[in-house]
Amino acid sequence: MTLPIALDAMGGDFAPHEIVTGARRAVDELGLEVILVGPLDLIGDSQGLEVFPCSEVIAMDDDPGTSVRKKKDSSLVRAAELVRDGRASAMVSAGNTGATMAAALLRMGRLPGVLRPCIAIPLPNPGRAPTILTDTGANAECTPEMLVQFAQMASAFAQARFAIAQPSVGLLSIGEEATKGTPLVKETHKLLAALDTINFAGNVEGRDLVPSPVDVIVTDGFTGNVALKTLEGSMKFIFKLLFEVIGTDEATRAAGDVLFPHLLPVAGTLSPESHGGAMLLGLDGICIISHGSSNATAIMNALRVGAEMSEAGVVDILRSTIRPDQR
Repeated sequence: MTLPIALDAMGGDFAPHEIVTGARRAVDELGLEVILVGPLDLIGDSQGLEVFPCSEVIAMDDDPGTSVRKKKDSSLVRAAELVRDGRASAMVSAGNTGATMAAALLRMGRLPGVLRPCIAIPLPNPGRAPTILTDTGANAECTPEMLVQFAQMASAFAQARFAIAQPSVGLLSIGEEATKGTPLVKETHKLLAALDTINFAGNVEGRDLVPSPVDVIVTDGFTGNVALKTLEGSMKFIFKLLFEVIGTDEATRAAGDVLFPHLLPVAGTLSPESHGGAMLLGLDGICIISHGSSNATAIMNALRVGAEMSEAGVVDILRSTIRPDQR
C-alpha cells in the first residue's frame, strides 16, 4: 500500500492557496497521494483533498525550538508525526525552516550513528545531473567529523536521487590546495582524503558552485547558507538585468524574439522551482524543505521528490551508510 505524503498546508509565503493548488496538481499530474495538514478553517477550499485537521500554525517568524515545544497541535508537528507513525511516507513544508527541522528531528529522530542532520539541496548543472550542496543551514557550527558524515550521506543521496554511480565529492574552501582554508576545512580535508568509502576530489572554490566539477559539495551550514543565498541573488540579478535590456528599443526587441525561445528553457533549468526543495539527511524519515516563496509548481515538485525518495528507500540507504561504530 502506498502511503500519502503529509503536506504542511500552512507553510510558506503563499499558503494556503498555492500549497493546496500544488498538492492538487501533484495528485492530478503525477498520480501522488497527498494529505493536507492544517486547521480546516484556515485551509478553506481543500480542492477535494483529504485534510488531517489541527488547531495551530507555526508562523515564519516564530522561534523554532519554542514553537515546536509549545504548539504541539501545529501543522508542522502533526505532519512529522504522521511520518513517524507510519501514516505518511514523507513530509513536505515551505514554512519556518528552523521549526521544520526541529519538528522532524524531535518527532522522527536521528538515524543511529548520525551526529547531526544536514540540509542537502540540488544546484543546477546544465547538461548533467545537479550538484548536491550540503549543509545549507542546519548546523552553523560543525566539527570535521560532522562534515565527513555530511559527505557520506550526500554521496549516498546523490546516488539515490540522481543515479550517479560514484559521486565525486568536493570540500568548499578558498583554494584547491589541501593547505588552504580554516582549521575546520584543513582537518576535514585530511579525514576525507583518508576515507575509502567516498570519491573525494579535493577542495573546490566558490566559483565552482555553478557549474560544478563535482557531484557533491560539502561545507558547514553557515558557509553553505551564505553561498546558496549569494548564488540565488546573483541569478535573480542576472536575469533581471537581461530582461530589462531586452525590449528597450526595436533592435533589442527583435533580438529578444530570437533569444527568448532559447533562454526560457535555460531559466527553467536554473529555477529552484523545478528541483522541488531540499532534503534533511540523517533523519529516521523523509523531510523535504521547500523554499518559503514556493508557488504551486515548486510544491508539486517537492511532493514528487518526497515520493521518489520514499520509493528509492533513501532512509534505509542512509541507515546503512552511517553506522554507529563509525562515530
